[in-house]
Amino acid sequence: MAGRLRVAVIGVGYLGRFHAQKYAQMDDVELVAVVDSSPSRARQVAAETKTTALTDIAELAGHIDAASVVVPTVSHYEVASRLLEDHVHLMVEKPITTTVREADKLIDLARRNGLVLQVGHLERFNPAVEVLEKRVVKPVFIEAHRLSVFKERALDVDVVLDLMIHDLDIVLSIVKAPVMEIRAAGVPVLTSKVDIANVRIIFEDGCTANLTASRISLQDMRRIRVFQPGTYVSADCTSRKNLIVTRDQDVPGMSGIHPEFIDHEGTDVLFDELRAFIECVRLGKAPRVSGEAARDALALALDINHAIKHSLEMSDLKSVL
Repeated sequence: MAGRLRVAVIGVGYLGRFHAQKYAQMDDVELVAVVDSSPSRARQVAAETKTTALTDIAELAGHIDAASVVVPTVSHYEVASRLLEDHVHLMVEKPITTTVREADKLIDLARRNGLVLQVGHLERFNPAVEVLEKRVVKPVFIEAHRLSVFKERALDVDVVLDLMIHDLDIVLSIVKAPVMEIRAAGVPVLTSKVDIANVRIIFEDGCTANLTASRISLQDMRRIRVFQPGTYVSADCTSRKNLIVTRDQDVPGMSGIHPEFIDHEGTDVLFDELRAFIECVRLGKAPRVSGEAARDALALALDINHAIKHSLEMSDLKSVL
């Protein structure tokens, strides 16, 4: 696709504002407009990024090639389906939709219209996670903690769909086997939805993943540790650092242990994610996080939520559902 790519951002709240800022920095992209249901918010972000403020996506018809959809999750399907029908390439924030059925419809619509459908599982562009994906060959045990202090946003979904889904997507990208068993527990604490959750996932190849997510912690943590024969790989998604420990099987004792520290400095993960989206549109490439990959992460997240609901029903916490 020659010339400047015409792009819009739909929904310019906390995260959508950053999308607009990143697109505005790209020389080969024209940020045509930002769209938000709040006229004042749209005007504010439009002024910051020197573009047009709109409140209705209908006004974009025929004027854009691609868009970021950063509205609340419950509106993802409605907004994304309208844009795909208008032949607009899409970057949709995670989770892709609220139901697997809606996700399948978006995937089918994008495929039929020959459009890029990328989903915002941002951590896949984190250099520490990229190292993890390259160095992990045969995972046997995975442990992940994704903890966040409480914030008054993204409360339209529970902690599994808000935070844990990042790690579910990463785990599914490195474990090439179907899920065999799910054991999960969680509880609402500060909201009406589950705020802290833990799941143990057992895969058919024997790999086990133990994931914890909380949005009511006293400090932030985003860390994944993977164990495989002869190797330990850790990715700290917050500091963007890796620790890789390998063992030389031919050398006895601790002298055969080799630690490797990798520090990734000066990276802008969101810019890299959106830059990759633009390149996929220009070159007709498949995105790193496709609609299908996002659909699989969503399906697993919903299965976990079903297991959590069952555990709550079996306990004395029935009243919180």
